[in-house]
Amino acid sequence: MAAIPKTQTACVFTKHNGPIEVRTDHPVVQQKDLKPGEALVNVKFTGVCHTDLHALKGDWPAAPKLPLVGGHEGAGYVAIGDNTTTNLKVGDAVGIKWLADSCLDCEVCREGQEATCQKAETSGYSKDGSFQQYAVSFTRHLTPIPDGLDLAQAAPVLCAGVTVWKAIKQSNTKPGDYILIAGAGGGLGHLAVQYASAMSLRVIAVDTGADKKALCASYGAEIFLDFKDPGSFIDRVKAVTGGLGPHAALMTSSSGAAYNEALEYLRPHGTLVAVGLPPDTYIKANVFWTVFKALRIVGSYVGNRQDAIEALDFAARGKVKAEIVVEPLANLESVYHRMENGGIKGRIVLQC
Repeated sequence: MAAIPKTQTACVFTKHNGPIEVRTDHPVVQQKDLKPGEALVNVKFTGVCHTDLHALKGDWPAAPKLPLVGGHEGAGYVAIGDNTTTNLKVGDAVGIKWLADSCLDCEVCREGQEATCQKAETSGYSKDGSFQQYAVSFTRHLTPIPDGLDLAQAAPVLCAGVTVWKAIKQSNTKPGDYILIAGAGGGLGHLAVQYASAMSLRVIAVDTGADKKALCASYGAEIFLDFKDPGSFIDRVKAVTGGLGPHAALMTSSSGAAYNEALEYLRPHGTLVAVGLPPDTYIKANVFWTVFKALRIVGSYVGNRQDAIEALDFAARGKVKAEIVVEPLANLESVYHRMENGGIKGRIVLQC
């Protein structure tokens, strides 16, 4: 690896709603300043997630730190390692995920649910993230990226891919079952379609527009439903599933309405998997029908370390490939504007 520079390019905001400053003189943490268990990662590519936009807006119940370098889908190389706490070596390809660190010693960590650790730290939220050329991260939660997997392709898998893979694992489905994916043409959704198809699930993709329909079909969706088409959406879902409804509905959409509709069209013993996080939204479940139909409502947060390895393995084997557009890091604010207007198909990856 080349010598570590003193300064770098980074996208920083100091107050909610911006502006985002593209600083070319942002300091790089040097080896003497790293704490035990930390590594410096030379970030080459970083995905842009809707969570990053929420961090900028500060519209979640738990506010991020300020000032903040956002980003949590960083793919790059170990620039400075910590050989006392990890087997990672300088030059190894690694991924920075949303979950930056956890204690690994509490009950939830021991059960493999480290994302809900009370001491968890998050990249691009409680800690500076991957919208910079050199990022400090925690070695025990850095994920090795398989040899041969393009780093630009790996970046979206580190959050979007891991998240939907974990959600599918929690959907209580088996090969041949119907799974409805809301927001199927988006950054999370188009990957969910691929993971579900790879698991031989029958995918009902829900989004709007001819381009999203074509995208979902190319990734294995069996059925596409445009939520803007006329008529009862609930009736249309039931019609394409033999009248019973899907076995599971995976909500990657940021639309609150999508959540409550799902409880109306799921078949008995169906599972609603909550992934997308529309602000100020409540799931309103009729208690009688939830019990009578034996429905399950599951919140699915990001995956654990093993989920991340599995998600990347799908990509390395060519079973999952993100629809990406690579743009320069300085375009971040423009990406957010397009994201708010629903003008992004697949995922934007920034080159650092």
